[in-house]
Amino acid sequence: MSAAEGAQERWIGPEIHSLEDINARVSAPILAPSHTWRWWVALAVSGSLTIVMIVTVTWLFAHGIGIFGNNTTIVWGFPIANYVWWLGIGHAGTLISALLLLTRQKWRASLNRFAEAMTLFAVTLAGLMPIFHLGRPYYVYWIVPYPNVQGVWPQWRSALVWDFWAVGTYITFSILFWYAGLIPDLAMLRERARSRTARRLYGAFALGWRGSARHWEIHDRFYRYMAALAVPLVVSVHSIVSLDFAASLEPGWSDTIYPPYFVVGALYSGFAMVVVIAAVLRWACPFKPFVTVRHFEMIAKVLLMASIIMGVSYATEWFWSWYSGNRSERHLVVFLFTGPYAPLYYCQLLFNVVVPQALWSGRVRRSIPAVVIIAIIINVGMWLERILIVWATLSRDYLPSSWRIFLPTVWDWLLLFGSLGAFMFMFMIFVRLIPALPAHELRRRWLEENAA
Repeated sequence: MSAAEGAQERWIGPEIHSLEDINARVSAPILAPSHTWRWWVALAVSGSLTIVMIVTVTWLFAHGIGIFGNNTTIVWGFPIANYVWWLGIGHAGTLISALLLLTRQKWRASLNRFAEAMTLFAVTLAGLMPIFHLGRPYYVYWIVPYPNVQGVWPQWRSALVWDFWAVGTYITFSILFWYAGLIPDLAMLRERARSRTARRLYGAFALGWRGSARHWEIHDRFYRYMAALAVPLVVSVHSIVSLDFAASLEPGWSDTIYPPYFVVGALYSGFAMVVVIAAVLRWACPFKPFVTVRHFEMIAKVLLMASIIMGVSYATEWFWSWYSGNRSERHLVVFLFTGPYAPLYYCQLLFNVVVPQALWSGRVRRSIPAVVIIAIIINVGMWLERILIVWATLSRDYLPSSWRIFLPTVWDWLLLFGSLGAFMFMFMIFVRLIPALPAHELRRRWLEENAA
């Protein structure tokens, strides 16, 4: 291998000179924070938005879902659309980590830890959204199929009950997968922590890890088995989420394309969110040698591919609406392009399909600000897609007498931005307690690159 080829294969910056440098930088936000003002600013902003969410939810529980824009026809609104959007982002985190591990992608080591954490926080917020949507949240246990005096599993006809099992299984698996990869780094913190209490806590959670050859063999084998299970699990779980819509007989929803369409959309929005998180961590923590321009370039290529698939999916929906000969399906497509939601629909197509085509340019892919801006635009576009899936079909059902338009209230918007703040707040706490990057994988990658 020539010197140029060896430099091209490097995923860790030249600032790293030893394994100790990796340990020091990864543990710095926890044991020796040097950019505390940035962390405090982010914590203050996210904490304020979290308070906004708490106030909104308190007002919601006190006055009912009438504070939202839901009406007698569009009974689903922002909470359910937010549920699908957050769940898509959450499903992508573990899927990204597992796919990159199984395909042996060398740039995975810089992304997988916070991508998996993204899953835990996003799925937590997603799980709260159906509870917020309920008119009587104290009856949330009704969506749990359990034997009771009303009969055995009385709510099994609802697709939301399928979601309970799917999301419950997924969050349990994601916690185990995330924790398995975390054990060696908890042992590293146990050795580096200065406080006796911290050493005991990290030691307890490290489960006696000593880094022996036997420990590494068991860990690597278990981790790969978990990754192999993660991929079909994520595909099945988000396919079940799509059945909330596809299992109905509503125009525009009863489509066989929905399961793969939702899975690709989840991967798309998840990678876009990973870009934003990676840029924030690169700015706030000493992670520049690990999260390099090449990482953003690789993710940009994935986003470009996903944007093309999303464009084909949209075109397929239009084609089948025309080819089916169903008047309601055709009318729904015309309504999307010409009705009151048309500006939002055009923005959806622009943000999800047209804007990402700029990533064909290598210069754009190698510009971190450009990739971050495009990623934010994609996430806005994916949220518009989720909200329009709900609004469009319910606004134009089979009966013209029930046609309505959804008009969001200020409480709808406060819940959305409050959930974004809560997501960011949980991440701020995460980076000060647990390594946001996997030090053991970075050490292995650094040794391989220097050996090469």
